[in-house]
Amino acid sequence: MQLTPRLVLMLATPPAMWATNAVVGRLAIGSMDPLWLNAIRWVVAFVLLLPLGWSALATPAARAQIAARWQYLAILGLIGVGAYNALQYMALRTSTPLNVTLIASSSPVWAMVVGALGYKVVPTRLQLIGAVLSLAGVALVMSRGHPAALADIQFVQGDLLMVLAIIGWQIYSWMLARPPAHMAGAARPAWNWAQFLVAQCVFGVAWAVGIAEVGDLIAPSAPARWSWQLGAAILFIAIGPSIIAYRLWGLAVAEAGPAMAAIFYNLTPLFAAILSAAVIGEAPQPFHGVAFVLIVAGIVVSSRTTARAAEAAK
Repeated sequence: MQLTPRLVLMLATPPAMWATNAVVGRLAIGSMDPLWLNAIRWVVAFVLLLPLGWSALATPAARAQIAARWQYLAILGLIGVGAYNALQYMALRTSTPLNVTLIASSSPVWAMVVGALGYKVVPTRLQLIGAVLSLAGVALVMSRGHPAALADIQFVQGDLLMVLAIIGWQIYSWMLARPPAHMAGAARPAWNWAQFLVAQCVFGVAWAVGIAEVGDLIAPSAPARWSWQLGAAILFIAIGPSIIAYRLWGLAVAEAGPAMAAIFYNLTPLFAAILSAAVIGEAPQPFHGVAFVLIVAGIVVSSRTTARAAEAAK
């Protein structure tokens, strides 16, 4: 596989958009409640997706395919649309874009944990060593460079929310990788990426709006302070991280493979650090660099098992 300029652009654009989502989200929650920011983001994204995936809803037969799989799609919509970014935006109230993207970079570790607990996929020794390295990086971020603080459990609430978001995302990812019988093989409807995302958004948007409504009942939020900047922010996060990045990432992973994609995914904290310093004046600290090295080292060590398995299968 050769890294052409086109493929590099496809691999690098989604991490750049996800990093920008964290920075823009940090700015937007100053004018809008995080739960409503997530809800409105997905309402706009759903409206924009409809022309691309309308055939998933266009006929009674198409809607029957969704109805027959409503439980699976409702859970995917809850985790992937209703909860993940809501938790991320809530995390940004007390954490930083760099912190949340560094914590998100530990995704392979949580994927291993969810796989072991939920799907009986036993990790190898190298994967366990990689997990320890990556978790050390996350702990360094959460302790703000002072590991002794871990003994006092003095975590920033936003960091804990982001860990919860990442665990949820890995449950979502495993559900996609190990679908039930009605979503596997010939039984799966012939949905393309847009149609499948529309099918999830039918439920996910309802979850997102419902969660925002319940949040207002529990702790009423201040009215949104609308401006053209807030409108532009919502439009960007609805189009860029929600649609364009999703599509480009799918194409890039199919062409370059998961191992190469994982390397590019870890550009997200780097982009977040640059954008945070440039846009909101939050310069990275030395412990961020150490954490980044630990997390990437953990992923590299863990991925060696996958690479060896692939070689053995040839």
